Amino acid sequence: MKTCQTAILFVLLILTVAAPRAWSHFGMVIPSDTMVMQDDNRSIRVILSFSHPFEMVGMELVKPKSFNVVVGGRQESLLDSLKTIQVMGHQAWQTQYPIQRPGVYMFYMEPEPYWEPAEDSFIIHYTKTVVTAFGDDEGWDAEIGLKTEIAPLSKPFGLYAGNIFQGIVKLDGKAVPFAEVEVEYYNQNKIHTAPTEYMITQTVKADVNGVFTYAAPVSGWWGFAALNSADYKLPHQGQEKDVELGAVIWVYFHDMK
Repeated sequence: MKTCQTAILFVLLILTVAAPRAWSHFGMVIPSDTMVMQDDNRSIRVILSFSHPFEMVGMELVKPKSFNVVVGGRQESLLDSLKTIQVMGHQAWQTQYPIQRPGVYMFYMEPEPYWEPAEDSFIIHYTKTVVTAFGDDEGWDAEIGLKTEIAPLSKPFGLYAGNIFQGIVKLDGKAVPFAEVEVEYYNQNKIHTAPTEYMITQTVKADVNGVFTYAAPVSGWWGFAALNSADYKLPHQGQEKDVELGAVIWVYFHDMK
């Protein structure tokens, strides 16, 4: 009996040691186009989801608390326009948005808090992306004023694969020194394979001014998620639990042809 128990404990220990670490979560706001030109379709599709984007493992996204677009300093709620769809086999949301005039369009969502048992905490990812239209790109670096946000220092559109993307991590409107920023590729159709699990999510650290830098090696959508702990807790089954706040921005990098 003791020999059997020892063997079982040994197997459990091996499984625990060998088990991969938890994948990173990413709120996702993905438009069908990031640079709308005169001859392009003037209605873009915007998809909202929640996932592990490199591994293409989806999670349920309940209808967000808010979903808006900011253009020309004016904010418009798009929450009522959302229709439910499936992304990676899980509930997600989409809308069609007409691009009617030149300008920079900032789409963002605030989701409902997501309970993550593996981390014993809630997750709230304030997620945004930026679309430019008809040659007007003024205000691409403007801040929306979210609880936590990445303010881009590089234009978040019109980038080639290999270009550097920089941003400032903000929390309550202030730069976060030495913030950790997780970076992950939206591996659609699973065309890329990570050599090891360490390569699924990459991490860069901001400097003392909250500025981080990353060069995307291949074309496609890249997500940047700066994670910080909230200064409040939320109840779960009678206990107060920590809340992870994510400032997320999605940026598309193009092949040079």
